[in-house]
Amino acid sequence: MDTSRSRLPRLLAPLAVLACSLLLAAGCSDAGTGTERGAGSTREGDTAQAAAPRAANDLQADYERVIKDVLPSVVQIQAGDSLGSGVVYDDKGHVVTNAHVVGDGRSFRVTTARAEGALTAKLVSSYPEQDLAVIKLDKVPEGMKAARFADSAKVEVGQIVLAMGSPLGLSSSVTQGIVSATGRTVTEGSSGGGTGATIANMVQTSAAINPGNSGGALVNLDGQVIGIPTLAATDPGLGDSAAPGIGFAIPASMVTTVAGQIVKDGRVTDSGRAALGITARTVVDDSYRPAGVAVVEVSDGGAADDAGLRPGDVIVRLGDTDITTITSLSEALASMRPGDRTKVTYTRDGDERTAEVTLGEQ
Repeated sequence: MDTSRSRLPRLLAPLAVLACSLLLAAGCSDAGTGTERGAGSTREGDTAQAAAPRAANDLQADYERVIKDVLPSVVQIQAGDSLGSGVVYDDKGHVVTNAHVVGDGRSFRVTTARAEGALTAKLVSSYPEQDLAVIKLDKVPEGMKAARFADSAKVEVGQIVLAMGSPLGLSSSVTQGIVSATGRTVTEGSSGGGTGATIANMVQTSAAINPGNSGGALVNLDGQVIGIPTLAATDPGLGDSAAPGIGFAIPASMVTTVAGQIVKDGRVTDSGRAALGITARTVVDDSYRPAGVAVVEVSDGGAADDAGLRPGDVIVRLGDTDITTITSLSEALASMRPGDRTKVTYTRDGDERTAEVTLGEQ
């Protein structure tokens, strides 16, 4: 609650009385009018003071309503020795989560907010390129409720959001924050169980995201899932520990696109992710600084193959973006779509060359 706002009415009343006193001293003869103004200010102050706790109570009621409505759609997933979270996708027992939560597992134990014991589930498909996966419960319990997913285009900076999941194994936990930014492109680490995916259009949030929150729900006050919490930023200056208040969630639109294809076809059939069709590695210059991406292998009939690239070429620019590492190449591609045409600048035998490329699909 804004405390300066709640103090304002208490300050206004004395000031109003003082102003009238000054007017009286200067010859203000309408004493009755002055008294009525003072009483009016007091009544307005009382109204504002009464409104402040009502607004706080209304916000608290919104929190409680959303938590009561959505938490039954958020589950805990145990994959081997690791724990994560998931969101009920439909009434048939499909649960969407992060690919790094399921890892290499094929079967899982799932705990719901209302179930007394763990349920069993099997993997439908995993899509590490977007760090998403779908599992399916072997038996759907009564009362299981599918979550409602929001329109990502309507997510705005400043929206109040709640992160629901099982951080550090504490099931059905809720944290609160706001949408800090949208449209972030973030690359996961491949160590520590991450997929190494580069994900575009992520939602940045100040709601606390801790290990175990991955795969859970980032929810607005309308009770809609706006994203799947996936990772927290790390601070190299603090030994790569989590940076407080900086977390990222995969937007709901991408979640429903990927999960919908997996549920329907058993796999992702249209990723929407642009690709060059190469296997590559980062190369360094004489000072051991990243200097480009060397092509190791070119896929037959892929975008790079059609553009004339071959193993040994070193890509240094894509469009107007300088390329120094595999990560920078992935992030540049994340902002594009299959079918887009762009220029690739590369070196071959010490000579710089350019080629027009029509991007393929990953």
